[in-house]
Amino acid sequence: MFNPLLPSRNSVYLSTIPEGDIQRAFFKCTKWQLEETLDPINCPNHYYCNSNYSGDYPSWVDSLAIVFITITFLATTVLMVVGMIGRRKATPLTRLNQLRRYFLPSGPIFLPIILVIMAKGHRVNSVFPMSYNGPAILHVVRISALAFNTETNSDFKYVFLEASTISGILHTALYLDSIILPYYTGLDALMSSKFSGECLSCVCRQQPLIVGGMLVYRGWSVTTALVVATLVFRIFGRLTTEESKGKTMLMKFTMESLSWILMTVECFYLLIIPPPMRSWTKAASFSGVFVLMCLQLLKKITTSIVAQYNGNSQIPDGSR
Repeated sequence: MFNPLLPSRNSVYLSTIPEGDIQRAFFKCTKWQLEETLDPINCPNHYYCNSNYSGDYPSWVDSLAIVFITITFLATTVLMVVGMIGRRKATPLTRLNQLRRYFLPSGPIFLPIILVIMAKGHRVNSVFPMSYNGPAILHVVRISALAFNTETNSDFKYVFLEASTISGILHTALYLDSIILPYYTGLDALMSSKFSGECLSCVCRQQPLIVGGMLVYRGWSVTTALVVATLVFRIFGRLTTEESKGKTMLMKFTMESLSWILMTVECFYLLIIPPPMRSWTKAASFSGVFVLMCLQLLKKITTSIVAQYNGNSQIPDGSR
């Protein structure tokens, strides 16, 4: 699978090693050890993996993760469509509107399950590898948090739910980094090193090995910080007085807009960086992310059109 990525000097050596052993040795290594070398010219930096991988979970665990993530995506999609339809007329704060928050990926029911999946995601690697699909899950959680406002009459309950969402997003990003940083570090070690032959993971490098590699993507990023800041300013906007709401709402709008832009850029970046071979699960995951983003854009457009129409319809005929 990864042979097209490998330098020709490594292809011959790796042709005799099972691909599964290569993946475990490089993509699941959490600690690379630098040791002294006797050949400072040809092998100035000699690394080997100094950590043990516990092994993949059974395939049925991956299947359960796929089913759950699919349910969260479908729930988000349906609620987005229902929200667009409901924008045509003002609706009171009903019990259904309050409960829909609980069925979102960023809600208090689904988000803890996502956290459990991400916390154990290092070993979810057979059918639904988190090193490929983890970023898409984080995107879905962030999209859900931005696209839907918490609807409740109680300020205390509102702050509690928003604070729980903020904590969940930060923990999801942290767990994602623990999954993908070893993957990209191992990918860089595999692509830009020469095997010394002393062990399966022993490589010689001209440059020091960097955590995350040269093509690093991090869940704990500026994008995540902007999403969290948007939610914080939503809390401020709920609790502040009318005099100070203007500045708060302006900051919230600016950060929310930047969040959507950066999430779109990240999606394109994740689709073009190596490896070029894509599993069908990753293709499906990011297709779902783009669907949600397109729905949110359509929601914004329809909301603006409806607001403009309602504003015009309220103008008396004699004043037109």
